[in-house]
Amino acid sequence: MLKEFKEFIARGNVIDLAIGIIIGGAFGKIVSSLVGDVLMPPIGLLLSGVDFSKMGIILKEAVGDKPAVILAYGSFIQTIIDFIIIAWVIFLVIKAVNKFRKEKKETPVAPSKEEQLLIEIRDLLKINANK
Repeated sequence: MLKEFKEFIARGNVIDLAIGIIIGGAFGKIVSSLVGDVLMPPIGLLLSGVDFSKMGIILKEAVGDKPAVILAYGSFIQTIIDFIIIAWVIFLVIKAVNKFRKEKKETPVAPSKEEQLLIEIRDLLKINANK
């Protein structure tokens, strides 16, 4: 069982997936900071100084040491904006990768000397057959 586990972990796809998850997590933090610290303050300012992170509905007031129960829909709005930005960036990256792959596949390969010679022979045979 340990040997199978080592083979599973050593596969390239598993390692690539692990790297992708780690980078994705770090990228998510960057986007969250971008949204929370850079984008949302000006948007809130345009909307008469609204701070989305503090928007919510108090479901139960705080009593003694027990904190209030709050439905934080402002944080939810901010998370939706995070998701949209992350999805858009991933879309752009995948689009660029697909374009690169398409261009790479469409690059014509010059025929080898043998192929070129065969093409010339074929063309000469066509000319002689038409005479």
